Amino acid sequence: MKKLTVIAFVLFTGLITSNAQVTVSPGLRGGLNLSNLSNIDDNGFKSDFYVGGLVDIKFNRFFTLQPELTYSRQGSEGRYYDYQTPDYGTPVKYELNYLTAGAIAKFHFGGKGFHILAGPSADFKISDNFDQYGFNPIDFDFSVVAGLGYTLPNGLTFEARFKQGLIDIYGYDGLDYDDNGDYYYDDVILNQVFQIGISYTFKTK
Repeated sequence: MKKLTVIAFVLFTGLITSNAQVTVSPGLRGGLNLSNLSNIDDNGFKSDFYVGGLVDIKFNRFFTLQPELTYSRQGSEGRYYDYQTPDYGTPVKYELNYLTAGAIAKFHFGGKGFHILAGPSADFKISDNFDQYGFNPIDFDFSVVAGLGYTLPNGLTFEARFKQGLIDIYGYDGLDYDDNGDYYYDDVILNQVFQIGISYTFKTK
């Protein structure tokens, strides 16, 4: 029985290896960010951009792994309230700029251009403007990304993504008590980003 299992495993591995045609292609990506911060009063979406590089690792017609390194300008638009403008507040743009390292898995429908994608992203803050409002966001966020896209035969790809941060920007864990002694998460402030953009992978021999 053990011998049959080993033989089956070897045959299966050989079949996968023989059919695999792994190609590695570098590329560039960029586009529009529509970002928001959760649980902030009078908060709206902020439009900005992202730009970066990628490595397209195509294992077969159906599956691609895409490591990415991206500069992403995020945050939100809203109003800052102080004692001088208690009724209306001052219009502000909260800026959080990250260098993100992601690993995106793409699944191609029927081995064609349409694909869905998902993966994690480690985001390292490189600048912000929160100090002028008396706040100090932490330097790291961890996000999950999901979306869909279409790739043309020439390597040009169009994608729409949603990126959800999982760590409060102030490092607050959300485990606080309400009046009934229960936990609540209403005060956690998380990054949320819609991305619409294009990428291009260079042909390699």
